[in-house]
Amino acid sequence: MAATDPTFYRSPGAAVAAAPEQLAYVVAFDPAGQAKDALAVVDCDPASSSYGRVVGWSELPTAGNELHHFGWNACSSALCHEGHDGHSMERRYLVVPGIRSSNTYVLDTKPDPRNPVLAHTIEANELAAKAGYSRPHTVHCGPGGIFLSALGGPNGDDGPGGVALIDHDTFEVIGPWELDRGAQFFAYDVWWHLKYDTVLTSEWGPISAIENGLNPEDLLGRKFGHHLNFWSMSERKLTQRVDLGDAHQMVLELRPAHDPSKAWGFAGVVISVEDLSASVWLWHQDGDRWAVDKVITIPAEPADADDLPPALKPFGAAPPLVTDIDLSVDDRWLYVSCFGTGELKQYDVSDPFHPRETASVRLGGIVRREPHPADPGMPLGGGPQMIEISRDGRRVYVTNSLYAAWDEVFYPDGVGAWMAKLDADVDTGGLVPDAGFFPHGDEFRGLRVHQTRLQGGDASSDSYCFTD
Repeated sequence: MAATDPTFYRSPGAAVAAAPEQLAYVVAFDPAGQAKDALAVVDCDPASSSYGRVVGWSELPTAGNELHHFGWNACSSALCHEGHDGHSMERRYLVVPGIRSSNTYVLDTKPDPRNPVLAHTIEANELAAKAGYSRPHTVHCGPGGIFLSALGGPNGDDGPGGVALIDHDTFEVIGPWELDRGAQFFAYDVWWHLKYDTVLTSEWGPISAIENGLNPEDLLGRKFGHHLNFWSMSERKLTQRVDLGDAHQMVLELRPAHDPSKAWGFAGVVISVEDLSASVWLWHQDGDRWAVDKVITIPAEPADADDLPPALKPFGAAPPLVTDIDLSVDDRWLYVSCFGTGELKQYDVSDPFHPRETASVRLGGIVRREPHPADPGMPLGGGPQMIEISRDGRRVYVTNSLYAAWDEVFYPDGVGAWMAKLDADVDTGGLVPDAGFFPHGDEFRGLRVHQTRLQGGDASSDSYCFTD
């Protein structure tokens, strides 16, 4: 019998103690849909002469995909599966959805980790025919298969969006995960609490209000999602919907506690239409039901209309726009990206009901365009957007593109492309940009960059089966 993949960690503690990442994988895409999309590989080894540089480039055969959130074919949750105890699988393939094309690409990292090769393509028509979905968004390796969330219906319809189940081995679409979706219609992220037989999904909004860029009238008309959806994992049916209130538009990233004994997690909300603030909410058990409470509010920053893009001039403020959150593997630190103000915040969430801000770093931002210390004379477009945290919590990686059509709304002159690494103090809190790690511009060959995955796993890849 083959040995279990050493990057399948029995517990969060085992993941924290494992060897640090040597490489980061970053999706890159051409917003114009002309140049072929790619997976960039960045050197994360501080002892390497190419540290902080792009050292591999796997070009896809197609353009116009807008590569977005991606994930591993298998990870630590394999140790929870009945029948194989993880022995038949390995963390080998990166499953990379194209949110525009609805094609999903499977890249094999095993032959040469610096140069993944295309091994399989899940065509848009297969996803539509077998699962009834389009606009694939988020990938999680999970029990019974690969979970692939999707925003749209089969023909790019507004919905219902949901979760497709993908075969671990053949990458064929098995079908929709849901057996009874109830009132759920919008989709975005999917995560779970394995020990509590619970799946959660979040909500972005209708494809028709997303794909052409953010229309302020759609926002003020409260057309986007504002619910958290709770499902029975075993019965694959919706059991509870929690409405955060339609002022809270776009409930996006879900970050459950990594400790499988804990029944809580955080959800990020992009914007309040009442005051342009952003927020983070805590879900937790309340008897035999789930409750959701707002635990962080980040206010908008007043700004001169001359410094704002057309969509924001009437409001006289830069909204934080919380577009990603990430929770360290030890469940101690929560990171919150404010794409609008160009801020990355760190919170101590030892008490998840009362987060305490411990650090903030500015990079980019609609008004400030804060430069990186590696190039103090270069104003940055975009802001911290996708966040990835190393398993030991000491390194935080960010990239700066949200979604091409929305980048232009908030940064009309473009966001360029950059990736930054910040060193985190995991004892008392603190966050400092690494001046030696700043791949940007031409290194990404004119493409924009979105999500990052770390070799051997990271803080948002895995769910764990054991507490120690």
